[in-house]
Amino acid sequence: MHPRPRSLGAVGLVIAGLLCQDVGASFAVLLFPAVGALGMVALRLAFSAIILLAICRPRLRGYGLRDWATVILFGIALAAMNGLFYEALARIPLGATVTIEVLGPLVLSVIMSRRASSWLWAVLAFVGVALLGQGSFGQLDAIGIVFAFAAAAAWAGYILLSARTGQRFPKLDGLAIAMTIGAIIALPIGVATSGPAIFQPGSLLLGAAVAVLSSTIPYALELLALRRLPSATFSILMSLSPAIATVAGLVLLHQTITVVGAMAIALVISASIGAVRSASTAPKRRDSPDVSDQLG
Repeated sequence: MHPRPRSLGAVGLVIAGLLCQDVGASFAVLLFPAVGALGMVALRLAFSAIILLAICRPRLRGYGLRDWATVILFGIALAAMNGLFYEALARIPLGATVTIEVLGPLVLSVIMSRRASSWLWAVLAFVGVALLGQGSFGQLDAIGIVFAFAAAAAWAGYILLSARTGQRFPKLDGLAIAMTIGAIIALPIGVATSGPAIFQPGSLLLGAAVAVLSSTIPYALELLALRRLPSATFSILMSLSPAIATVAGLVLLHQTITVVGAMAIALVISASIGAVRSASTAPKRRDSPDVSDQLG
């Protein structure tokens, strides 16, 4: 009698984490007029790094050159992924941005499954994304779409480097170090593009809120959920992120969507779930990252 309530509670944790991420992204959009997309990236990464360093207190000694090369590349990928995502978010709706961005881990999952039939899921996802350009979110900005696709590629790189970093650094030490490296990269750019506005109390407060909502709370909830849910179930729930992002955009940012847009998101979600199921049943190499855990 106990497993079902525990599973339902874990599902709630995953959904709550996704909601927090999208509320955080909505707050970021509200901050764009004051500090710009890159200023927002700098604030999010800086506050996330401070929180992670305080919690993890990572050890810095005892690592070799390859270890540091891996974590530095991870930090660069993290900064690039966030920067490209927010630049896209500054130009196209939240739901469209997340729907396109999810193609990164989806295609990576298809590649890792090493099944030719799995490419049908990638094709289905790209058909869904193609529908987004048919006026489903209004007239989508071309540059915003390019940024979203670049963010998708950066997310795939982030997943691969996250797996390698996790093999070389214990617990969350690698993530804390990489987040700090990302913040060091993003801060000078953010300050240069936003100017003194980035140091205003309101900007700092919202930046901290975005960091907590988009990084700290979701990560903690996901860790708790993974203790109660099978990996494949967790990944399928994460595949719902485009739909949840669209709802957040509708409610918090008053963004619109048509029936065609809803169909496009449904296609991408279906493709994500299919890719997760294919990846979870395919044989895995020892050094292959579990991409399905990070899909969505």
